Amino acid sequence: MTVDLVLMTVVEGRLSVLVQRRAHPPFAGSLALPGSFVGPGETLEQAARRVLMEKASMAEGWLEQLYTFGDPDRDPRMRVVSVAYFALMPAACLADAVAKREDLLLAPVAGLQAPLAFDHAAIIELAIERLRGKLDYAPVALALLPELFTLRDLQEVHEAIIGKAVNKPAFRRRLLDTGWIEGTGQREAQTAFRPAEFYRRAMPDSSL
Repeated sequence: MTVDLVLMTVVEGRLSVLVQRRAHPPFAGSLALPGSFVGPGETLEQAARRVLMEKASMAEGWLEQLYTFGDPDRDPRMRVVSVAYFALMPAACLADAVAKREDLLLAPVAGLQAPLAFDHAAIIELAIERLRGKLDYAPVALALLPELFTLRDLQEVHEAIIGKAVNKPAFRRRLLDTGWIEGTGQREAQTAFRPAEFYRRAMPDSSL
């Protein structure tokens, strides 16, 4: 039994995923999702959070179980069932971890042209579908933002996730009506335009 981690973020306006270049067979040299065999005595979530800590240096963060992948031929070594976990994190939280490891990179999901190891392309595709499906009823996009953010920042994250532009007035009205965010009264500094107000989450991350 293994766990695979789909850790997504938004980098320069593009939805991106953390991938690792494999050093050993099978698929040596190919990109793959970070993962691990589940250790003796570990729960599945404990194993997923261990991978999160080892690869992203983050003990906490939004994490949910995505799906179980059990095709008999998914791993050429032996029969391996993998439980995929889906995580979201602001890009700034991942910068140091990625910079310290030559085998890790944040790759735009739209630019993953080389074949990924195992069935990881299908896992990422399902994670994107799950993320897009949750946007309308859960504040998942907030997990990709820092503590303070503008409505412009929030709109850019939504557009990166769905892959297209949204209507600015309608988007902002809808998000403000959800009650997921609240204004702080603080505004941007040193901007060429009218300083935008900073917002923050109106509820804890556990509500995601």
